[in-house]
Amino acid sequence: MTLNHPETIPVTEPQPQLEKIERLPNLYRLRLPGDKPNKPTGFYYAVIKRSRKQFRRSLKTADRKLALRRLAELKNRIGNLVASDESGLSFEETAERWLAVTAHELKPRSLERRRTSLKGFSLFFRGLALRNVTKAHCERWLTERGPKLAAQTFAHELTALKRTFDYAVEQGLILGNSASHIRRRKIRQAKITIPNREQFQQLITAIRLSDGRADSQRKATPGADLIELLVYSGARLGEATALRWRDINFAGGTVTITGGEAGTKNSEARTIPMTDALRGLLTRLHEERQPTPDDEVSPIKDAKTTLRKACKRLGLAPFSHHDFRHMFATTCIEAGVDIPTVSRWLGHKDGGALAMKVYGHLRDEHSAAQIKKVSFAPVQEPANMVSLPAAATA
Repeated sequence: MTLNHPETIPVTEPQPQLEKIERLPNLYRLRLPGDKPNKPTGFYYAVIKRSRKQFRRSLKTADRKLALRRLAELKNRIGNLVASDESGLSFEETAERWLAVTAHELKPRSLERRRTSLKGFSLFFRGLALRNVTKAHCERWLTERGPKLAAQTFAHELTALKRTFDYAVEQGLILGNSASHIRRRKIRQAKITIPNREQFQQLITAIRLSDGRADSQRKATPGADLIELLVYSGARLGEATALRWRDINFAGGTVTITGGEAGTKNSEARTIPMTDALRGLLTRLHEERQPTPDDEVSPIKDAKTTLRKACKRLGLAPFSHHDFRHMFATTCIEAGVDIPTVSRWLGHKDGGALAMKVYGHLRDEHSAAQIKKVSFAPVQEPANMVSLPAAATA
């Protein structure tokens, strides 16, 4: 006898539902399975209609007061959304607009770096309307392009990406930043390699020597002078080559670093004291050239060729111009100058945080060397010392 079993009816689990909060327009709360009737316990949500479009956003909190504040903020952002043709801008158009309105505050190299960043990530958003770019699109850039980039390059692209979205939010083109959840990778400080003092002297001598050509000495001498200027002043290459004789104050013993037309990296001039070596170099050059105040201290803009050849002849690492700025800082710290002071001479505006990060290990090494000089042993009087008789008392 065959028994016919009734069809099995699947049992469905209760699903979370949004429940409107009475007397609070646009505010809803998620009712979870197991919640009592009319007593939801999930996160609050906002449901707002504008221009026949509905916006539903989680307020990411179960606290009513916080939810109401976030609801008000969301209403303001939605109220600022533009209802025009601009709302259909592509991501690429928005990025180019952001770059155009911020270009005036950037130096040429910084502007070029931002352009390069835009080219790098724009491939992942090509053809997309800005309002359609989601977190998933940003994460595709992160997972496909991110691993191919050095940490510093990745940081530049991520910053440009986030600022493009921030600009769009400010302009009322979108509600939020789709890349805000992406974090930068840790940038490891590269090991600094600089010449020691003996190698530096060898380099200067090698650069000044003629290599056999009739005009080689004439061409090499300014290169050696420029490298000495970098070491003795701690200036960046562009700052050193922009120096004019009017920036040199022999009487006051100072040099004013202006950066010329391009300005310094932080756009602020700084005045540094002359080291004895810097005074000696500038005095010699002034006597040799008899320049006018508007003449440049260095007649050349770099010493790449002569420096590369000298390093190769001496079998040394291929040092860069910037390595000599590091040499200045290192020499100052090893001489006992405190890091905040060295930081000011270098033109840093962070009170020494960057210098501490880059050169902090030198302070530790210097400290370890100095502690060896400290002794608590009894002081031994010299054998030829004779004690004076005690003074007679009245």
